[in-house]
Parts: sequence; structure tokens; C-alpha cells
Amino acid sequence: MLSNFPREGARVGETGIDSHVHARESFRDVHADAHPGAHPQTAPAPSRARDDERTQPHLRVLTAPPDDATLRAQVDAGLTATSETLRRYLTDRRDQAGHVAHEYLVLWETVAAQVGGKMLRPRLTVAAYLGLGGTDLDAVAPVAAAQELLHTAMLVHDDVLDGDEVRRGVPNVAGTYRARLRDRGVVGRAADHQVLGSALLGGDLALSGAFDLVATAPVGPEVRVQAMRLLATTLATTVAGELLDVGGELLAPSDVDPLLVAELKTAAYTCCAPLQAGALLAHAPAATHATLDRVGTALGIAFQLADDDLGVFGDPAVTGKSVHSDLRAGTRTELLRYAYLLADDAGRAVLDRHVGDPALDDAGAAAVRDVMVGSGARDHVLALAAGAARSARETAARHLPPVLAGYLGGVVDELAERGK
Repeated sequence: MLSNFPREGARVGETGIDSHVHARESFRDVHADAHPGAHPQTAPAPSRARDDERTQPHLRVLTAPPDDATLRAQVDAGLTATSETLRRYLTDRRDQAGHVAHEYLVLWETVAAQVGGKMLRPRLTVAAYLGLGGTDLDAVAPVAAAQELLHTAMLVHDDVLDGDEVRRGVPNVAGTYRARLRDRGVVGRAADHQVLGSALLGGDLALSGAFDLVATAPVGPEVRVQAMRLLATTLATTVAGELLDVGGELLAPSDVDPLLVAELKTAAYTCCAPLQAGALLAHAPAATHATLDRVGTALGIAFQLADDDLGVFGDPAVTGKSVHSDLRAGTRTELLRYAYLLADDAGRAVLDRHVGDPALDDAGAAAVRDVMVGSGARDHVLALAAGAARSARETAARHLPPVLAGYLGGVVDELAERGK
């Protein structure tokens, strides 16, 4: 649990981050009992069975990066390879779907249109792999691509749970199907059922694609099995976080634990699993896996706290995020939790009046922001995010190879600058 996380201070050191890692480790140990060896931290490092890994010629083999600039260039090359792998995979799936049914083809096309963006998760996989001595882009590209399809699946299903039909300012899977049905004259409950089914199944397709990419990656069989188990455990962890997030809607904002949700729902699949996947392919030792878990947890929590702040105080023209949607939905964030804890009676009355109001307007949102700033809640959460980011950077610097630590420090800085 997160009771040891230093909520009251601006600095988050390794002790605080360890409390997060332990919470998720306890969750994963349950799954490891059923799947021995699934936990990268406790599993022995795979042997370097290079001959077994080369089921076909690998043409994109690099030398180990000697400096920061070289690693950055190699990660860029790895992301290009990953994007090519994703494009080929999705094209193949659409081609195959066309031989099954037109409706199946349309669903794959709709899901494929949702894939892509900043590619943060594949980037972390590629960086960890190359920064820890990996050199084969053909081996890492499908595993990195799987992280992006897992992300797509999580977004599609998250939108279903939230009842959202727009993402990044454009219709998502549900919204796209809603528009198509409307054009055919299908509206109301009949449309609702079709939209829900299409979005659920679309997310399932993306999820199946993530496992398919890992299952067919040109790596040794032992590594492939462990990568599959890592993906399965990550999915289960994310489901636990999503469940707590949904259940939090029934609780008062001051009674939820948004940091636990951030750890399970965001950090696990956004940072920890991608880093672990790269380390696994690079045959990194158990101690490195443990370090990457701490770095990923801290980075993921910093990412979520910053994202929550942008959802209320950001510039929609820069972030692509509405500053009303989280407030209208009453999303249980650490920012809202602390606003309730620190505000006076008048401030809490403002929050009660406006937070969760589907018709919240600019004036109401401004009143909520005033309470969050005036109570000190925003400053507290920004300090907590900065402390988590600092912990990620310092842990990497202490325990990872300097070139990789420097690269990850740059990722931390980029995420901290979002929306500025």
C-alpha cells in the first residue's frame, strides 16, 4: 500500500518510491505463484542463446552506444523500426480481416486509426534495450510495438468505462461507430448497444495484437515466454488500477487513494513494463530490473500527477486536453483529494457545487481552480510530481549505465515540460 509515500513533503526519495514498488510486487507475486518465473526481478537472467534467437536474418544490428548522442540516434532508429513493424502488422491484420467479413475489416481499420502518437512506451523499451547493451533492432521492434498496441487497448477500454467518444479532439472507436450508425439512421438504445460492442471488441483486438507481436518476436524461446508473462502481468495490474479508479467514483474525493491508482493503472504499463521489456531482451540482471521498476514507478507517478494538473490548468490548444472534462466527471485525482483536504468550508462548498456537474461552465471551472490554488493543493501536487521526477532521475543516475541514465533523465525532463 502507499501509506509510506511521503505525501506531505515536496521531495520523494527512494524510500517513498519503494513503497509503491512493494505494493505492485505483492500484486504480481500472486500471479507469479501460478506462473513461476514470470516476475523479471526474481527470474534468472536468460542465457544468451543467440543462435536460437536468429530464426531469420536480422539486418538492423547496431554497435553498443558509446555516448548520449549515439544512443539518442539509435533510439530514433529503433522507433522508426517499431513504427514500420506496427504499420506492417496492422496492414496484415486488415488484409486478413477482409477475407473474413467486411465488418471485421472495418473494425480493424477503426482500431488502426487510433494507434500512434508520442510513442512513449515503445521509446522506453527501445532505450532500455539499447542502453543495456542490446543491438538488434529486429528483435526489439515487435516487443516495443506491442507496448503501443497495449496502450491503444487500454485507451479504447478506458474510454468505454468513462463514456467518452472523443480522444485528442477526434472521434475514438466508439465515436467513429456512433457517427457511422447515425448516418444509417440508427440512433438511441439500438445505437448504444452497437457502439459499446464495437468499442469493447476493438480494444480486445488491440490487446490480442500486443500478445501476437510478442509471440512472434524473433528472440529466444525463454525470453519470449518471459516477455509474454510480463505483458500478461502488466495487463492484470492495470485492470486492478482501473477497477480502483472506477470504484472511486462511489467514494468521497478525500477517501480515495489516487497515488495507488496511478501506480497500478498508469506507471505499470506506461513506464515499468516497457522498461522491463527492454531489459529482458537485453538479458539484464535482476538488480537492473529492480532499478528500472523503481525508476518506472516514480516516472509514471510524476507523469500522472502532471497529467492531472494539465487536465485542470493546462492550455487545451497545447495539450489537446479539455480543462473541463475531469472536473465535470469528478475524476478522483490527487489534486482534487488535496483540494478537499486543505480547503476551508467555503472552498469545499465551491467544490461540492461545481465538481461532478456535467454542465460545468468556464466560470464554475475558474472557481474550482481558485480553490485548488488558494488552498495550496496545486502547489502540493506539483511539488509531489517534481519530487517523483527527481527520484526517477536520481535513481537512474545511481544504478544504471551512465548513457542510459542520461537518456532517461532527458525523458523525465521532457515529461515535466509538457504543456509549458
